[in-house]
Amino acid sequence: MYDHRRLGRELDLFDTDPLMGAGLPYWLPDGALVRHELEEYVRELESAAGYRHVYSPVLGKRELYEISGHWSHYSDDMFPPMQLGSEEVVLRPSLCPHHALIYRSRSHSYRELPLRIAELGAMYRSELSGVLGGLTRVRSIQLNDAHIFCTLEQAAEEARAALALITRAYADLGIRAARHRLSLPGEGGKYVADPALWQRATALLREVLDDSGIPYESAEGEAAFYGPKIDVQIVDPAGREATLSTVQIDFHQPERFDLHYIGPDGAKHRPVMVHRSVIGSVERAVAHLLEEHGGAFPAWLAPVQLVVLPVSEAQAGPAYDLVERALAQGLRAEVSVEGSLGARIRAARLAPYQAVIGEREAADDLVAVRLRDGRRIEPLAPADLLHHITARVEARGTALWADA
Repeated sequence: MYDHRRLGRELDLFDTDPLMGAGLPYWLPDGALVRHELEEYVRELESAAGYRHVYSPVLGKRELYEISGHWSHYSDDMFPPMQLGSEEVVLRPSLCPHHALIYRSRSHSYRELPLRIAELGAMYRSELSGVLGGLTRVRSIQLNDAHIFCTLEQAAEEARAALALITRAYADLGIRAARHRLSLPGEGGKYVADPALWQRATALLREVLDDSGIPYESAEGEAAFYGPKIDVQIVDPAGREATLSTVQIDFHQPERFDLHYIGPDGAKHRPVMVHRSVIGSVERAVAHLLEEHGGAFPAWLAPVQLVVLPVSEAQAGPAYDLVERALAQGLRAEVSVEGSLGARIRAARLAPYQAVIGEREAADDLVAVRLRDGRRIEPLAPADLLHHITARVEARGTALWADA
């Protein structure tokens, strides 16, 4: 059973320091590389699906969160306001109020809709120290978030498309959903008091799940304060369940921010706001990937993709030449020369590809190829090996070789 906290430190991916504070991990170079690749993957996936990316500040005036409803329904999970002159500013607990303002800053026609706004942005939650743990529960969160502004008629299709993106990403990352949950409101003042709003949004999400053929369970008391949501649940090796991805339909914030678009009749109409996150927080996604794969990331995510192992010092020259060519093609490669060949092979066990160069291979300008899953490939010319690896990396996914 893998624990991402132990693996993350053993593999030099992330760590913490008391002077930075609990729930505030920092990323070491290999971890930063994994995070960067994951973020770039999501940006590319979203761009291909018609999303446009923005940046917004991590601070907002307290008034912003009063309008959105966060201050009255969610302030216990927010950091306290900071006084700046006569104003109070707050570290944002979510990105949706900022995206609502971005939408509101320009006029919109029905012809522009759906308008899909995405951001990989930081947000902050005032989590109690007792619930913090590794990357799964942190106070500084890098969230893969997006908000789709659309007509009522478009809302269900946009939510279905968001679920399809989540399914695609899980396949590429080699992870699976444990279950899908329709999260509904519970009792108490945590939730916006508008029964009609909840009924409309819940009916749409049920339609999305039913049409998608996805089995799901309903759970009261798990909704966002402003509306129901589809939660994609994952389970760690210890059996603990958590939410990784979400899709929400929101009628509340478009009204609170007085959002509108001009319809074909020339009149103002209220858009629907679909919230969705494909991989959730980058922190939780990396934690789950570590535990799912035991540190053996898919080839396109691996910090080192190719390790070249010369059998003796006599083959060091061809080994360094191969690494140089790999680096020039955008691959992450290194030479391993210290210790016995067996020890070096074991040390490189998490690298998707190992290229061994002995006396015979050097004489024939070939490399012996070992895959991480234990398979051995017939010796190849260096150019052919790099072609195979580059093709698998560019294809993303979890297959190590074209015939896999």
